[in-house]
Amino acid sequence: MQRKIVYFLALAALTLALSACGGNDTKSGNSSSASEESYSEEVVIKASNWEFDQQEYTLPKDTPVKLTLENLSGAHGIEIVGQDITLRGNKSKVITLPAGTYEIKCNIMCGQGHAKMITKLVVS
Repeated sequence: MQRKIVYFLALAALTLALSACGGNDTKSGNSSSASEESYSEEVVIKASNWEFDQQEYTLPKDTPVKLTLENLSGAHGIEIVGQDITLRGNKSKVITLPAGTYEIKCNIMCGQGHAKMITKLVVS
């Protein structure tokens, strides 16, 4: 019986150690981590409770740009609708987008005004 308990505890410790190590998530696509790719400019989106600091952001087309989300108050994230690009908290990501107009919305439920947290991204 004691052997079973020791075996179980050792297995549990090994499982915890392996899960704490995490993984290296390297998704391919039109975005990557800021440290992995060079970029020509940075666009900072500042989010506070139920609003972004600008009604419209602009990026150059087909050019790597560092997109940074800065939370001024509350917990917010962004999603560029239709592009599989998301940021949560105070993070950055290098992105490259084709020309077009995109919708950016908050993707973390942040309270009563959450549905109004929408802005526009113009890539030209």
